[in-house]
Amino acid sequence: MGPMEVIFLGTGTSQGVPMLACDCAVCTSSDPRNKRMRTSIHVIMDGLHIQVDAAPEFRLQCLRENIRWVDLFILTHGHADHITGMDDLRRFCDLLGGVALPVYSTDEGMSRVLSMYPYTIMERPIVKGYPAFRLLEMPGMLDLQQGTIQSTLLPHGGINTLGLVFTERSSGKKFTYYTDCKRVPREAVEFARDSDVVVLDGLRPDEHASHMTVAEALVAAAEIGAPQTYLTHITHLMEHAKWCAQLPQGVTFAHDGLRICL
Repeated sequence: MGPMEVIFLGTGTSQGVPMLACDCAVCTSSDPRNKRMRTSIHVIMDGLHIQVDAAPEFRLQCLRENIRWVDLFILTHGHADHITGMDDLRRFCDLLGGVALPVYSTDEGMSRVLSMYPYTIMERPIVKGYPAFRLLEMPGMLDLQQGTIQSTLLPHGGINTLGLVFTERSSGKKFTYYTDCKRVPREAVEFARDSDVVVLDGLRPDEHASHMTVAEALVAAAEIGAPQTYLTHITHLMEHAKWCAQLPQGVTFAHDGLRICL
């Protein structure tokens, strides 16, 4: 089993990059690292495939990265750029043998799934090719044969999102994923201690009401102290190569299609 692998399906904001009707240097860049679909990741932990969020481009992301299996799904929160690809999970329900896919989230996230996908809430698909979701409240610690997934709440405007800490049982490798948050509370910092890799929301240089700026993300990264930190959920204000050159050692921008093995 192992090593733990993390695949960045998307690293962009709700508007994506390139942005509609924009001719800025990043939106017209030929560097593929400046092409950002909406944010989500796929984690493989001792052979268990965990999908975190489903962007509007989820189907295209899976085709691009050859994602062929999902054992369970975690929805960090119910905003459109993280939930609107969930209908395309139907293929993975087929591959599971026609049983409902476990979907973990917060109360807010589950309510959004219920309102958007009421036809999916059942023990098995109505017919082959339809999705079926088994909604479950994300516990503080999800203890699985392959390892653990610890969760913590992160402030994101008027709601809380799920921050996730994955620890693979066979290797002991630890991976932290904190997207879509305005700050990293003290408890979340402590949960992330000793992580091999950390991913943080790093939206843009300018202040935002519900996302960390790059400067705020760098403060959080220093507090956690991981050997490698990636910033995600990035706007078109950030040119990949230029900004990566300005970041401190051990911190860089993620990009779509990035794969890391811990």
